[in-house]
Amino acid sequence: MDAWIRRYGVRYFSELTNLALLTEEVGELARVMARRYGDQSFKAGEADNLDEELADVLWVLLCIANQTGVDLTQAFDRTLEKKTRRDSTRHLNNPKL
Repeated sequence: MDAWIRRYGVRYFSELTNLALLTEEVGELARVMARRYGDQSFKAGEADNLDEELADVLWVLLCIANQTGVDLTQAFDRTLEKKTRRDSTRHLNNPKL
């Protein structure tokens, strides 16, 4: 991704711009989800492109991680460990599930 940004994007957008773009992409993902799984239907010409919208969210999230120096692999591993410690039996004992 870094090489792509340097070659085609010139530089990363600012962190705040990327946060705004992340919000925009999540909104586009929400639109597809509402139409595919919710009560809304697709309008004429709207694409059922869940895969693309998920990838767009991931793209901007990775940009933010890169430009802020966050190693998402390490952060994700820590989050997985935290959730495992905290929730190892919580969901198994949830009668709602």
